[in-house]
Amino acid sequence: MKTLYEATTVATGGRKGHVVSEDSPIDFNLSVPESMGGDGGAGANPEQLFGAAYAACFGGALQAVAKSEGIDIDEEALSVTAIIGFCKDKEGFFLEATLDSYIPGVDLKTGEDLIEKAHEMCPFSKATRDNITVTLNLLIDEDE
Repeated sequence: MKTLYEATTVATGGRKGHVVSEDSPIDFNLSVPESMGGDGGAGANPEQLFGAAYAACFGGALQAVAKSEGIDIDEEALSVTAIIGFCKDKEGFFLEATLDSYIPGVDLKTGEDLIEKAHEMCPFSKATRDNITVTLNLLIDEDE
């Protein structure tokens, strides 16, 4: 195994604290949503950060799969929306994720194939596999 990149980020103060990355592009306060008993302040929360990271990584995996398959996609119009649920049941807290992928210019079969292959390739999908429920959706234009 060869490590290609390492990111170092420090969180202080838990969910109501502050996060900063070693090279400082991430440097902001955290807040707890009101629905979780917090003040709903202006800071981000771990679920938003995880969703942003997962969506970006999954989008990169979609681009890589399309390129390897020789499928031309509009990389600037490609989007992945991650909805991260912070859930609770009788056994405790857990996460769930829904990834809504929009790949303009591909038909339904091609889009679904790209999403399934990206889910196999994406490091975040690998990290969550068999740990949390991940729902994959392909968003299509109504006229297609």
